[in-house]
Amino acid sequence: QTMHMHSVTSSQITEIGHDPSSNTMAVRFKHGGTLYHYKGVSAEKFEQFKTSESIGSFLGKNIKGHHDFTKIIEKKE
Repeated sequence: QTMHMHSVTSSQITEIGHDPSSNTMAVRFKHGGTLYHYKGVSAEKFEQFKTSESIGSFLGKNIKGHHDFTKIIEKKE
């Protein structure tokens, strides 16, 4: 299934997405365009993340170290 991604203004992140059915949050980083999925992120927490003043610092404080993540290996078309 494809998650809907939102473009964001951040020095380190290009886009973010969330799947409420699995509480999975997706974050694409500028560096290499790498996509990560973070587990157990509620829709409410994603909303706070999306609307936070600094997406990067919210990620650092509230997501990293609190949620398991997986690096998504994307197939090149």
